[in-house]
Amino acid sequence: MKFSRRDTLVLGAAASLAGLCGTGAALAQDAPEPKVDVAKLMKPAGNTDHPLGPANAKVTLIEYASPTCPHCALFATTVFEPLKQKYVDTGKMQFILRPFLRNTLDAVVFLLAEAAGPTKYYDVIATFFKTQDQWAASDKPKDAILAVAKQLGFTDDSFNVALTNQPLFDGMKALLDQATKEFGVTGTPTFFLNGQQMTGERSLDQFSAAIDPLLA
Repeated sequence: MKFSRRDTLVLGAAASLAGLCGTGAALAQDAPEPKVDVAKLMKPAGNTDHPLGPANAKVTLIEYASPTCPHCALFATTVFEPLKQKYVDTGKMQFILRPFLRNTLDAVVFLLAEAAGPTKYYDVIATFFKTQDQWAASDKPKDAILAVAKQLGFTDDSFNVALTNQPLFDGMKALLDQATKEFGVTGTPTFFLNGQQMTGERSLDQFSAAIDPLLA
């Protein structure tokens, strides 16, 4: 089964996404990257953030991510958990994941995460990253995503309701517009560490090398 305009309101605006965001996955950059004012970064356009860790932590790491991006999936499945244990769970860092929509499937995953509620938001995102190879390239994307969603407790009805949340989708588009026009985000994953942009894949050691001096 294919997504259709009848199935979800979000597809009505899907065609506009290509003009608002980069289409390629970002790779780590060697050249110095720009720094963005932290106060501006902490005022997201559109939807509310779902931060992990204390608001008064010395370090804040923001990730702009796309669920269909393989580089984002690599971070989510190999780096995020040890990074979280080392810095977030110990109260040293706050982590914030924000959507960067490259296509309609990205929007669907984040709509489901929002519908699951704040306590399950990251679990939903993590599950879709872990199963990315099952649904991201499927010739029946709705069926493939629904199968994963049902593992997370969604029903046919709650799945369809989640995909018709037009205000939430509009909020994600506002986040995308802000990220590209104000913060210079062109691909995924893009991180901001206390405002310093870090583009592309990073290992735990590379993150630690950047974070530890900020904690000293």
